[in-house]
Amino acid sequence: MPKVRKIPERMCIGCQEMKPKKTLIRVVRTPEETIEVDRTGKRSGRGAYICPNEECLDKALKGKRLEKALKHAITEEIKESLLKRVDQP
Repeated sequence: MPKVRKIPERMCIGCQEMKPKKTLIRVVRTPEETIEVDRTGKRSGRGAYICPNEECLDKALKGKRLEKALKHAITEEIKESLLKRVDQP
């Protein structure tokens, strides 16, 4: 019987659902205390995952879930950067 590789899953902080890691957007607080969208998924720092749709992003921002997960304030610049990433293939 062939080995079946387990697909890594992470929880979206917007909808609170477990989803495959590759389908989510990773937002990371780097050791330099900057907040960035991690396109590779390998940056060092504290990370949080969000579904690539506007509803989940709104929930994460309005409930301050993203701020709590990253333990850092979220600026307008970061919000705009995330809005550009959502709903894009």
